Amino acid sequence: MESKDALASYIENVSLFAVGILLLLFPLFMLTITTDSFTLPKQILLGGVVFLILVLFGIKSLIKSQVVIRRTPFDLPLVLLVIVVLASSLFAVNRADSLISFVTFLSAVLSFFVIVTTARDKNSPLLLATSLVVGGGLVSILGILSFFKIYLLPFAFAKSQLFTPFGSLLDQFLYLAFLLPLVFYLARPALKLTRVKSQASETVVGPESAKGKGNAIAFAVCAVFIVVGILVSGYLLLKTPPASGGLLMLPYETGFQTGFAAISQDTGRIFQGFILGSGYGTYITDFTRFKQPVYNQNDALWNLTFFRSSSFILELLATTGVAGVLIFIFLLFKIFKNRFILGLTFIAIAASILLPFSFTILALFFILLGLASAIRGSTAKAHSEGFEDVELQLVALQKGLISFDPTPGRQKSTALPAIIFALIVIITGLVGYFGVKYIISDITFQQSLIAASQNNGAVTYEKQASAISIFPYRDAYYRIFSQTNLALANSLASAQSQGSSPSAQTQQTILTLIQQSINSGRTSITYGPQTMLNWQNLASIYRSLIGFGQNADQFAILANQQAVALDPNNPQEYINLGGIYYQIGQWDNAIRQFQIAAALKPNLANAYYNLGHALQEKGDLNSALAQYEAVQRLVASDKPNLDRISAELDALKKRIAGNITEGPNPSSEEPLGVKQPETQLPPQNPPVEIPPPSGTPTPTPKENR
Repeated sequence: MESKDALASYIENVSLFAVGILLLLFPLFMLTITTDSFTLPKQILLGGVVFLILVLFGIKSLIKSQVVIRRTPFDLPLVLLVIVVLASSLFAVNRADSLISFVTFLSAVLSFFVIVTTARDKNSPLLLATSLVVGGGLVSILGILSFFKIYLLPFAFAKSQLFTPFGSLLDQFLYLAFLLPLVFYLARPALKLTRVKSQASETVVGPESAKGKGNAIAFAVCAVFIVVGILVSGYLLLKTPPASGGLLMLPYETGFQTGFAAISQDTGRIFQGFILGSGYGTYITDFTRFKQPVYNQNDALWNLTFFRSSSFILELLATTGVAGVLIFIFLLFKIFKNRFILGLTFIAIAASILLPFSFTILALFFILLGLASAIRGSTAKAHSEGFEDVELQLVALQKGLISFDPTPGRQKSTALPAIIFALIVIITGLVGYFGVKYIISDITFQQSLIAASQNNGAVTYEKQASAISIFPYRDAYYRIFSQTNLALANSLASAQSQGSSPSAQTQQTILTLIQQSINSGRTSITYGPQTMLNWQNLASIYRSLIGFGQNADQFAILANQQAVALDPNNPQEYINLGGIYYQIGQWDNAIRQFQIAAALKPNLANAYYNLGHALQEKGDLNSALAQYEAVQRLVASDKPNLDRISAELDALKKRIAGNITEGPNPSSEEPLGVKQPETQLPPQNPPVEIPPPSGTPTPTPKENR
């Protein structure tokens, strides 16, 4: 028995140490071998430690033949929130993306349970709080030094005033701000004397020990660094232009509108969308489908796609529906009932209502809630406030399946510990199996991007194909791989000297690459049918094959129409579609699409420019002249484009006057230029047979044009 107790105690110490290391390294952890150097490494770290500790908990329960957990007032709302997020992911149209996001959400919520179960004695919460605060302090120091152009890290991307280990100044600002109440709570004994009661009298003393006084002073110093870090982060956030890493947020009116539209206007799944939303982690589909034309009036944001809403609670509304929002409000209600917990989390709560949450900030929200619960659970008032250690037991069915015994410690059957351990192993095994494949795939794909930057097409192709075979569930991989195949095919076709025919082997290689490009583009739609980018990508592939493949023009139009259906108020999508019609000489259809683009954004010069050229090609020169004049007014402050349109305008006037018979050559430079395909394979006679687009997205119910 003593050896079992010693082993269980060792496991508890290892678990506590692991959580402490996690909280220390979490804000600092970065990797350069993954496609995302900032967020994905933190997801790996958090998920790895959390599931490791769950396995250790299962082993300890088997050793002690009992399952002891700490109950808190927040257990029920958190469990319900996990269930709703899982349900929204399972019923999401973009199910693969949503389930991947759910796993990261699950690891963030589990961090709460890991902390409150691991830190059950009096001193453990202080150790974990110290790790969390020191990690935040180190982030602050890095930020302060970077601000003064003192760069400690060897990475090239870290040698910038704007560098942050979060990859986002807003995330750094929020992370440090969330820690403020905790660090001031820990530093309070150094700021004023506290009263402690002895049995005989009440005396005014300092902290309980000199060591405690020293700790409080250390926390006070850390508080100073964190405050300065917040000020530096806030200053840079407001000073830096959004395009360079400054504050960039979706306007609240758009966040409200897309959130409520997602739960009320999702054709074909009204009830499901109302209850469970579009699927956790898939806000981009709600943004593209439901943003209103008024959004185009914001010249700084109109051409940007947002992956997060204006605030976390608005994103929950869109992606998890009414059920997700109500349960989150239930959690906030539970927090508001406990003044101590509220005191340590009030900044995080306010931020969840007002600001968007990345994974890192969401994880910190649950970590901070868990740490506050662990601290409160170690006080004398813990039991009366709902914090208590309980032992789970299997009981007779008429009394329920599992009961909570508030007096843990008695010898029990090993049946329940064995069942709990088996469940933990199964869940950890599933998450670990797919998680490791996901990570290896991501690292491999990053190697392909490095090869692409070095113009090594063979290695790029090989690594991307390998990444997809390892983890074949990410639509973005297929989307990029399709363009890699198309670029390689175009490179081979362009390498042939003019007038010569490629060898049979080269021709077969070109056809194989094109087929793989189309198949990859179509597969991306299979995994992300409501992602506009996937349809836009497939349309660009088919457009590049016009003249090369049979019916490529019609397939390009069909795919682009699906992209329009998923982003109906984006003028650029209509310019893309109009560009296809222009390319195949359907002037009336092209004119119609360019007119819609101009109506959606009346100050978009390129819409009028494309419209003018379509009218000119049709022969309506006077109408084309009016469009060119509109372009001239819109680019009056842009000298290069003004010179270009002025020259074309003069040439058109001469043509109208009968001085010349041909119009000017259309400009292909941005921002003015007739929309052209990025790549174009040489014509093939007879055209090659290619497969049509497959899959149909859920149409947007209301298209405001």
